[in-house]
Amino acid sequence: MRIAVLGLGLIGGSLLRALTAAGHQVTGYDADPVTRQLAGAAGSVREAVRDTDVVFLAVPLPALPDLLPDLDGYRGLISDVTSVKGPVAALMAGRRFVGGHPMAGKEHSGFGSSDPLLFRDQPWVLCLDPETDLADWRTMVDLLGGLRARIIPATSAEHDAAVARISHVPHLVASAIAASAAEPGVLALAAGSFRDGTRVASTAPALVAAMCSGNAAAVRPVLDELIAALGAARAALDDRGGLIDWLGKGHEVRRRWPLRATPAGKIPTDREGLLELGRQGHSVT
Repeated sequence: MRIAVLGLGLIGGSLLRALTAAGHQVTGYDADPVTRQLAGAAGSVREAVRDTDVVFLAVPLPALPDLLPDLDGYRGLISDVTSVKGPVAALMAGRRFVGGHPMAGKEHSGFGSSDPLLFRDQPWVLCLDPETDLADWRTMVDLLGGLRARIIPATSAEHDAAVARISHVPHLVASAIAASAAEPGVLALAAGSFRDGTRVASTAPALVAAMCSGNAAAVRPVLDELIAALGAARAALDDRGGLIDWLGKGHEVRRRWPLRATPAGKIPTDREGLLELGRQGHSVT
């Protein structure tokens, strides 16, 4: 297929390299001239998307509105890799669009950190909303399945509720933990627990702010739950049994992870059947 990737940071750059390795004819574009030179990318959005079958939008959510006018009149299929799906779906109304989000990444950003194997055996949510064309959705399944990603069907709302819990709020928590250890005498003692609990605090703050604020409606109630849970932990500090019970809930969930999204034995052909498959933790590839 002829494919364009717009935005060549960690995810976009990895996608460009993975699709190229899979035998597709891929062009890229990035607003940063240094990145364009490094990636051998096109000089404009219109040049990159000309005569392509599929365009991937791999820019941060705040940059999408300025990018879309260059896609007016584009007849091919559009997808994205943005970590929030509801706002993107609203922006893309009236276009051939299948929202997506690869659940893969690193704490480092930029084309220099890109990896063509980044998506291999990793979950990739493909949104199946009421307005999503099922044939276009299946085209994306075939394309991304060719990268050996595990495709999981979900609605935009289901995706945004889930990533608030397993990605967006953890980024906020990691930053809070890191900031609490700012004193040199404290930071000098930090070891494994600090490292593991703050890894994603190394992510560029602008990227974290974009995804968390873009998903604010889903993030707020999860933060409220977490604040209440930490309040319960504080209250249980003088009750060893109560504290063990509190810790046991998280301990049990962590023991069950990673919960691999396994391919279903029989893939449904209808929209609701596919969504139910995703809700049960299964993939279609």
